[in-house]
Amino acid sequence: MKRVETSEILDLTAYEKIRERYLAETIAMKKNRRIPLGDRLTFIFENRDTVIFQIQEMTRAERSVREEAIADEVAVYNELVPGDHELSATLMIEIPEAGRIRSELDRLVGIDEFVCLEVGEARVPATFDAKQFEADRISAVQYVKFCLGAEASAA
Repeated sequence: MKRVETSEILDLTAYEKIRERYLAETIAMKKNRRIPLGDRLTFIFENRDTVIFQIQEMTRAERSVREEAIADEVAVYNELVPGDHELSATLMIEIPEAGRIRSELDRLVGIDEFVCLEVGEARVPATFDAKQFEADRISAVQYVKFCLGAEASAA
């Protein structure tokens, strides 16, 4: 899948004009890309469109107008664009009780060793973004990739 280019990102004024419609379209698209696992874990499978949306929203939230700042956001979020024979997902760890967030996240340390995708008879292990967790601590948002290979992609 082609990576996002800085020139594809709208300036703040242009984005504000289309944001309401764009937001509704993206929410509808993500609904079909969302897979809950129990009541605490949700995978949202990413593509170029979801990544462009994330970049637009981050540049809006940060009021980014400098081309260098926008290029930095594009570089960061391009890591979510799946490569050939690859799936990319954001794993959301949802813990509604504020007082339990740290203890629940601590309990999930090591989750990266257990997440896999079953494609036919094959088990494809997840590759977690190393910047999202440490040996003793993880974040509630994880970026995950599944390298399928040509055979599993065809399945």
